Amino acid sequence: MEMLFASGNSHKREELERIFSGRHTLILPQEAGLAFDFEETSETFAGNALGKALALYQVGDGRPVVADDSGLVVPALGGAPGVRTARYGSEQFGHLLEAHERNLFLLKNMEGLEGEQRKASFVCAMALVFSPQRLFIVQEEVEGHIVDRETGTGGFGYDPVFFVDEAGTTMAALPGNKKDTYSHRGRAVRRLLALLDTL
Repeated sequence: MEMLFASGNSHKREELERIFSGRHTLILPQEAGLAFDFEETSETFAGNALGKALALYQVGDGRPVVADDSGLVVPALGGAPGVRTARYGSEQFGHLLEAHERNLFLLKNMEGLEGEQRKASFVCAMALVFSPQRLFIVQEEVEGHIVDRETGTGGFGYDPVFFVDEAGTTMAALPGNKKDTYSHRGRAVRRLLALLDTL
């Protein structure tokens, strides 16, 4: 099935298509010649994912749409970065930070926290819209903790500082296929794929 993917993030598309294994094709809005920009205002990952999917559906000529919203949740920081994961630190610095800068900002905010206080989870919500009246949402997470320095060169975002408890290493140290096994996005995409197989 060919679906629009409500994102401009090619890294995310690569992860999804790796798990889809050629069974489904994702098209980014710019590739379809669509002007798409969505402001994430919901306080939940599911709300943002669904909002993006519905907004792209409105301009996508009735094509099915997939959208995701994902982020890092650190309970000791009151759930931050949370739904503002990509914008973390922008209020303090007055501009969007690069991934490495966000990681350093997170590590600084966690100075002095130890043990259970460093627990964290990656969360991914995915929405699939066939029409405004026919839609589906899945949400998954992977548990871990925040290490004290960046480790690993793979992945993107907070992967170098997120230690996957089940895998015994940071997300950034996992090769792509292993990351798909453990990651929040990998788990959510497999749920979505199972759902697509029933439709």
